[in-house]
Amino acid sequence: MDKSNTLTILKNAFLIERKGKSLYEKAMEHATDASVKAFFKDLCDDEQEHMNILEKQFKAYMKSGKFMAGGFENNGGAVTAPDILDDTLKDKINAASFEATAITAAISFEEKAIKMYAQQAQDATDPEEQKMYHWLATWERTHLKKLMALEESLMESVWNDNSFWPF
Repeated sequence: MDKSNTLTILKNAFLIERKGKSLYEKAMEHATDASVKAFFKDLCDDEQEHMNILEKQFKAYMKSGKFMAGGFENNGGAVTAPDILDDTLKDKINAASFEATAITAAISFEEKAIKMYAQQAQDATDPEEQKMYHWLATWERTHLKKLMALEESLMESVWNDNSFWPF
C-alpha cells in the first residue's frame, strides 16, 4: 500500500476515535448518575488510548515508513459485556434520555470502526499494522457488545413499562 493511502487511513481512524470520544464525553456530561458517568468515562478513556496509539503509529510511519512494533499482544476483547453491564447501570439509563440516544449513535460509530479496522487488518502487508488494526477491531467489538447489550436492555424496559407484550 502506498504511503499516502496508509496515512489517510490512519487519519480516518484517528477521526473516528475522536468522534467517539467526543460523543462519550458529552454523554458523560449529561449523565446524572455516577455509575452511568463511569461507564461513559471508561469508553472515553479507551477511545483516548486508541487515539494515542494511532498518533504514535502515524508519527512512526511518517518518519520511517513502518509501523512501530509491540503493544498489541493482549486481548482487547477479554472483558465480555455481561461482566460489565450490571442491572444497576441498566436501571440508571432512561430509554428516552440523552444517554440512550448517545448509545444508539455510538453503536453506529463502533460498527464503522470495526469494519474499517477489520478491513485494514486483512489488507495490511506490514505485520505490525495488521496486529494494530486487529487489536483495535477487537476492542471496538467489545465496545459494541457493551452498547448493544445496553440498548437491548433499554428496549426491553420500554416494552415492559408500556405493556407492549402481546401476552
